[in-house]
Amino acid sequence: MKKIFSIVTLGCFRNRYDSEVVVNRFLAKGYNLLEPDEISKKNRADILLVNSCGFIDPAKLESIQVIKEAIELKKEKKVKEVYVFGCLVERFGKQLKKHFLQVDKWWGVEPFEKTYQERFIEAKPIDFLKICEGCINKCSYCAIPLIKGPLASRPIPEVLKEVKKIDKSGIKELNIIGQDITSWGKDLGKKENLTDLLKSIIKTIKKIKWIRLIYTHPKHFSNDLIDLIASEEKICNYIDLPIQHINKRILKLMNRKTTPENIIALVKKIRKKIPDCAIRTSVIVGFPTETEAEFRQLLDFIKAMKFDKLGAFAYSQEEGTQAAQLSGHIHHMTKKRRLRQVMEAQQKVAAEKLEQFVGKKITVLVLEKREGFYIGRTQYDAPEVDGVVFIKRNNLKIGRFYKVKVSDSLEYDLVAE
Repeated sequence: MKKIFSIVTLGCFRNRYDSEVVVNRFLAKGYNLLEPDEISKKNRADILLVNSCGFIDPAKLESIQVIKEAIELKKEKKVKEVYVFGCLVERFGKQLKKHFLQVDKWWGVEPFEKTYQERFIEAKPIDFLKICEGCINKCSYCAIPLIKGPLASRPIPEVLKEVKKIDKSGIKELNIIGQDITSWGKDLGKKENLTDLLKSIIKTIKKIKWIRLIYTHPKHFSNDLIDLIASEEKICNYIDLPIQHINKRILKLMNRKTTPENIIALVKKIRKKIPDCAIRTSVIVGFPTETEAEFRQLLDFIKAMKFDKLGAFAYSQEEGTQAAQLSGHIHHMTKKRRLRQVMEAQQKVAAEKLEQFVGKKITVLVLEKREGFYIGRTQYDAPEVDGVVFIKRNNLKIGRFYKVKVSDSLEYDLVAE
């Protein structure tokens, strides 16, 4: 009788990709895969895997909570063994092993191979392609280099092996991911950059219609890349461009290697060359020594620049990072208030942006069916982090593109017919 396993993945898209590599390994050994939510019913699993996240404090707490829940399932005899791996284990493995004696097996992050790795590709309209791992930017607040190490890019021939397999599987949207995909190739000792890689991918694909770029850095965003996005129909007019702050002193303390002037010039250049483009950014509030005036500068910039999408985070002190050594840490209530102010400001901007779609026809990729309506997504929205389109119709096909007319806008989503 075949053994049954299940897996819970926490954290970012890169973690999901790693989980698919692990799933493929278990399937190759003859295990059967069970969805996690099926365990709590009458089903049982021999092994429950938890792919943990250790990026910032909320992610760590969520991972610890899931580990506790997995151990409870083991006590209830719904699973026989619990395996935990990933970023949290890579950073705090010794402490975790002492605290959670009921876990049967531990290991850290999955090693990123520069050669093509087999992974489990689900029959869904969207997929992710990790082209690099690790980072060379050394932002002072970030623990990723401590977890994943330096930049490691997969060469073009190895990337294309995976692209061909994804394309044959019927995937319609391919999300290109890495810690910073605009740094791709800088460790390979060649002149090739992300633009060259994307051109090779576009020549290779036949069925994939949308390519989305996720996780870029303002310092490495080249003019060639902007030109390619502007001219290539298959690349979504969607740019994920975390700026983190706009104050010159704070940017320097963050070691972002860019300036307010460069950030503003880049955003203006993108909007000029790609007018029909959604820009998503992220910012950090409450960085050590951030004054009220410096925060106000960031808040005013957000209101003025009107980013299409924005994620905001309160600074999280990560041990081992340069920023953790700084004095002048901000009180948690001040960080909480600043975070609220940023999100309230962006909420107004987001509502204005969505209202502009009402009455217009847009293309959506249909993702799932609900009772009486479908859920789709535009090229201007990334999976899971951005809004969706609720489509009033009852005879559409999952994984197909449709032209729809927007009839209403909600807080972060659209309604269409």
